Amino acid sequence: MKVLVINGSPHPNGCTARGLTEVEETLKKHGVEIERINVGVKDVRGCIGCGFCREHGRCVFNDIVNETAPKLKEADGVLVGSPVYYAGCNGQLLAFLDRLFYSTATTVDKTMKVGAAVVSSRRAGSTSAFDEINKYFTISAMPVVSSTYWNEVHGFTAEDVEADLEGLQTMRNLGNNMAFMMKGIALARKEAGVPAQERGQFTNFHEG
Repeated sequence: MKVLVINGSPHPNGCTARGLTEVEETLKKHGVEIERINVGVKDVRGCIGCGFCREHGRCVFNDIVNETAPKLKEADGVLVGSPVYYAGCNGQLLAFLDRLFYSTATTVDKTMKVGAAVVSSRRAGSTSAFDEINKYFTISAMPVVSSTYWNEVHGFTAEDVEADLEGLQTMRNLGNNMAFMMKGIALARKEAGVPAQERGQFTNFHEG
């Protein structure tokens, strides 16, 4: 089993990374392979809706998004972490996720890959950022992994996060739950495959 970890923070060893590390170490205890990529320091532009990916199966901008697409295809789960800015995620991360999920819509079957979000904040705004990330999973037939609280850690520095004992506990529970879900889905996949996803309807509300 393999989990692709996406760190959206521009600080590779900051608060978000500390929360992700706690999840990663728990996953490793279950024999899960981890690959982490850091996108917060990358030059990532947003989607321009050009449709190039529909025809060519990759984004028109050949950057970390296209580099990540094969890793997404191989992964059984995706763990996305972000710091909180103005009660939302890092803008680079959102641009990255927009393009990654859209450009792989026809080339990477995400059905029943599990998704988990981790956010870090000094004080507040974390639940809205948490919600932003989870929407990428719920639009892609990806089960969302929960824990025993919202998947968040608190602090201004990585050292501060060490004192957030409940947050770190939440991260460990998230790792255990994520491993359990991936293993359970893998067993079900062998026995019955994955649920079929209807894709034929596309309603344009302007046309009625």
